[in-house]
Amino acid sequence: MPSLPKVKKGRTMNAIVSPTPPASPVRRCVSACKPLFIGVLALLLLIPLSMVRSLLSERQSRRFDAVANITGTWGESQTLIGPVLVVPYRIPVKTRREQRVEDQIKSVEEISWSTAHACFLPTNLNVVGSLDPSILHRGIYEAAVYRGTFSLTGAFSPPDFGEWKVDPANILWDEAVVLVSVSDPRGLSDSLVLRLGETSLTLGPGSHLASFDRPLRARMPAGLMNSTETTPFSLDMKLNGSGRLLIAPVGMQTQVVIDSPWADPSFQGAFLPVEREVAPNGFKAVWQVSYYGRPVPQSWTSAEGMNAATGLSNCSFGVSLVTPVDNYRLVERAMKYGILFIVLLFTAFFLFETLARLRIHPLQYLLVGAALCLFYLVLLALSELLVFWEAYIVAAGASTALVTGYSAAILGRRRAVVIGLELVLIYGFLYTTLQLQDYALVLGSAGLFAALAVVMFSTRRVNWYDAH
Repeated sequence: MPSLPKVKKGRTMNAIVSPTPPASPVRRCVSACKPLFIGVLALLLLIPLSMVRSLLSERQSRRFDAVANITGTWGESQTLIGPVLVVPYRIPVKTRREQRVEDQIKSVEEISWSTAHACFLPTNLNVVGSLDPSILHRGIYEAAVYRGTFSLTGAFSPPDFGEWKVDPANILWDEAVVLVSVSDPRGLSDSLVLRLGETSLTLGPGSHLASFDRPLRARMPAGLMNSTETTPFSLDMKLNGSGRLLIAPVGMQTQVVIDSPWADPSFQGAFLPVEREVAPNGFKAVWQVSYYGRPVPQSWTSAEGMNAATGLSNCSFGVSLVTPVDNYRLVERAMKYGILFIVLLFTAFFLFETLARLRIHPLQYLLVGAALCLFYLVLLALSELLVFWEAYIVAAGASTALVTGYSAAILGRRRAVVIGLELVLIYGFLYTTLQLQDYALVLGSAGLFAALAVVMFSTRRVNWYDAH
């Protein structure tokens, strides 16, 4: 038997390695279609996201109903207009009609009388008010309400009908009234007594008058305003309301001072305060408004067809007692990033599957996506019971633990740690974005750009035609 050739020491025989068999066409087709299929799965997850969004709208509607129920019995947002002096006067109206006179038809002129109302605003108005806020609950929902105490002082100049050329004999001084308009009179807790000069007038509810709906008014004694001197007035008012308080600038010069222990005011309306002090223990604001900035003159008549009540309401100003954080709004903003975060996590799983030669079933992708969608449902449920940041930590922690633990079973522990870190970054990035108002778009764009850059850098050497 022939002997085998000896191999010299220190030399190695070349190992014969068989080449890797090329992937079958079917497998290549599956690998090429896998990203498309994963994208379809991500789009399918929009269905549970839309269901959570629908639930969010339902909970918001229920909250609005509860708040409306609270404010409907306590007092809604209030708009205070007045006082306004209203003096009626007669207007002659000429009409012609056909009349038979001595067997002839002649046109006869007749004079009839109609009544118009002249309205006069005070020369100056000073309002000093204090708002005592509180929170009322209806189930798990709450509404910010207030008890307001106001002191109104000012003066009326003598009414001047010269602009309209009214005959003094046609002015009905004995029917003159002074009115005050409050948008929701149910919030008045005490009777209103207006002191006009030396006379005290008790205001009572009345019907529509001079474009004011349901004004509080009082008939003035005859001759009270038919003088040449300025008449001062004063009015103390206790008014319950909710959410917002607005005051119309009815004076030629209107000054309003409001203070409250509410720490989160929102100054609203046509004019901002000239002075404001906002501190953790409350706020104080001062408005000084001239009549040049309003669309309503100092005096007008109903014959001019002007809706002065709407004009004064549109130029009113004041403060709103806003809730510092609206959890529903934050959840709604968070859900706008839902599909983006699903795509980012699916991309991480697909890269592990491609680069580490792992096999991940589409159902496993779907389960991971469902866990991400469940985060928003848990966040919505907990945000109704907890402070938002507490609800966010619990929901994000539960979602991260669930996905990371599941990833350890299908990717291995070290890769699951990477997934967990990615989720921590995603939820941290989302929370930071939610806390920003003016720079949320900039931060969101920068974060997505960075995520895309990481994916492109990680796959720069991947031959997608041979990936399987």
